[in-house]
Amino acid sequence: MNIFHSINDFSSTKKTIITLGTFDGVHIGHKKILERVIQNTDNEKYESLVLTFFPHPRIVLQEHSDIQLLNTINEKIDLLEKIGIENLVIHPFDETFSRLTAEEFVKTILVDRFHIQKIIIGHDHRFGRNRTANIDDLIAFGKQYDFEVEQISVQEINDISVSSTKIRNALLDGDMTLANEYLGYDYFLTGNVIQGKQLGRTINFPTANLKIEENYKLIPKNGVYIVKSILDQKTVFGMMNIGFNPTVNGDVQSIEIHYFDFDKDIYNKSICVSILKRIRSEQKFESVDLLKEQLQIDKKNALAFINTL
Repeated sequence: MNIFHSINDFSSTKKTIITLGTFDGVHIGHKKILERVIQNTDNEKYESLVLTFFPHPRIVLQEHSDIQLLNTINEKIDLLEKIGIENLVIHPFDETFSRLTAEEFVKTILVDRFHIQKIIIGHDHRFGRNRTANIDDLIAFGKQYDFEVEQISVQEINDISVSSTKIRNALLDGDMTLANEYLGYDYFLTGNVIQGKQLGRTINFPTANLKIEENYKLIPKNGVYIVKSILDQKTVFGMMNIGFNPTVNGDVQSIEIHYFDFDKDIYNKSICVSILKRIRSEQKFESVDLLKEQLQIDKKNALAFINTL
């Protein structure tokens, strides 16, 4: 996949089949649209192109926005590449870009820069300065500048909207089964392994402490989860705790993973943690020994679940 970090960087000799949006989560609803874009390029006469923006427009346009996203920008890139998109343009969204009129956007970007053949877009899509233009305006521009406009049905748009909302709500509720069903893959966290307090080592449950740099990444509800990672080219399962470690009076949220049958040094390495199932809520125990007993139970339950996969 070709990645361009500005509209101005894109260049191609072919005409393009385009869709645009935030595509947060790149979930099953998004995949329908993206696969339709790819299908329209089957004759190799055209190239597929996705236009997305970073930072998220709401972060720029809404003061004190606390939006939480399902994907970091790098995670989104990986997911779009797996689907088979040929060109991804990640344009820096700012107030200057938001002030482009609808015709400026169509003429200077879609027509002159992207050499658009067709755009596949939702019936409710609005664009241009103050989002004043709608699908009817886009169809009119298509006739004026000789490109096709394919509308995504109301039902499909509703499916996408519902999926995004349900995924976020499910993650905040700790319902990984529902979240992963709508995503079409296991929700994952990506970060670097950092030095922790090393309490886990004292109770035979050493953990990898995950630091996620992107503060906009949605973290699921506090609790204990069954997870898996690819480490040293092998699938390794484990348990993850998201929370504040109340048994030892912790006051900062942490993400700690205890991997089963894995003891290699992964400090300062970037890892991806796929979340399979939530076991229980975080609890405060009367003693570290009671915590250790519960962790043994958690491990037993986790292994029983893993054996069903």
